[in-house]
Amino acid sequence: MKRLLRFGLLALVLAALAGGGLTMARLRPLPVSVAVPERAVPVEVYGLGTVEARIRSAVGLEVGGTLMDLTADHGDRVAKGAVLARIDTRQQEARVAEAKAAIGQARANREKAQAAIVRAQAALDKRRQNDERRQALLGKGSVSVEAAQDAAADRKVAEAELEVARSDLAVAEAAAADAGARLQYEAARLERYTLTAPFDALVVARHKELGAAVNPGEPLFTLVDPATIWALVHVDEAQAGALAEGQAATVRLRSLPGQAFKARVVRIELESDRVTEERKVYLKCEVCPPRVYLAEQVEATIAVATLDHALLVPQTAVEGFDGHGGTVWTVEEGRLARRAVRFGHRTLDGRLEVAGGLPDGARVVAALLPGLREGRPAEVAP
Repeated sequence: MKRLLRFGLLALVLAALAGGGLTMARLRPLPVSVAVPERAVPVEVYGLGTVEARIRSAVGLEVGGTLMDLTADHGDRVAKGAVLARIDTRQQEARVAEAKAAIGQARANREKAQAAIVRAQAALDKRRQNDERRQALLGKGSVSVEAAQDAAADRKVAEAELEVARSDLAVAEAAAADAGARLQYEAARLERYTLTAPFDALVVARHKELGAAVNPGEPLFTLVDPATIWALVHVDEAQAGALAEGQAATVRLRSLPGQAFKARVVRIELESDRVTEERKVYLKCEVCPPRVYLAEQVEATIAVATLDHALLVPQTAVEGFDGHGGTVWTVEEGRLARRAVRFGHRTLDGRLEVAGGLPDGARVVAALLPGLREGRPAEVAP
């Protein structure tokens, strides 16, 4: 009996000690770290994308044939108008020669028609004079009526023959114009047998080799304009609100991870991706690498703002963050409290700018710890 009493007293003492220790622990100030104001804080957004070219063309011939000449290859830089390829032109050259011969014949026919007009005009002048003379003599009774009528008829025939000669000249001129148009067509078609560069370009790929048969419109080369190479990066819509053209950026290529290249925002697409909820942003480098590779992966950071004076809180220290607001723990007059605050910018290291909701003198706890409870004493740890 005494032993049981002794054990009971010991248990009560231990319980009292434990309760007292717990009470002391709960009343002891909790050491916490707090966020401190900062100056000149850069705000950047992150984008992931690829190297692209604004001007990219797959060029080919408008006519089909057999490749007889290729003067450019992968990696070559070609000037605008430079010859890239030719196909067999013998058949088309024969058509051009035929069209030239047709022009010569048409010109001869036109000259012949012009000479016929001169002859018909001369014949008409002669018969007009003869008719006038016969009509004058008829009035004097020196010629018969029949002779006068024959002279008048000959004059009308001569007039008709002149009109026919003029019509023949019109037909000959039309034939000459048709022959000239045909020559222009065949000559233009002959030019299509040669492929030239439409702009100062870099040859990305050559798709055919000598002797290959090509179809009309089939691509022979893929060209890009080196001056239009830029980086297309995708930025989360939640971070894209402050983006603007002209902002400075830093680009890193996957093949050159240790180098950073300065760039600027030159275009922001007006339509976001409906699936990924990302915005397309195009960056043009100011200091470019010596050689770039299309479709290479790039990472970019874009400077969207600089905060002259800001209080930044790690997002991990925010409860119930909904994109623009949340709840934080604060130290106010030495005790813990909870405050609903509004946030502004977000930095790349996961900190949020406190934009409103803090009372004067409140300091925001920078890390969530066990033991946080409203009203508990707290001390700011260095």
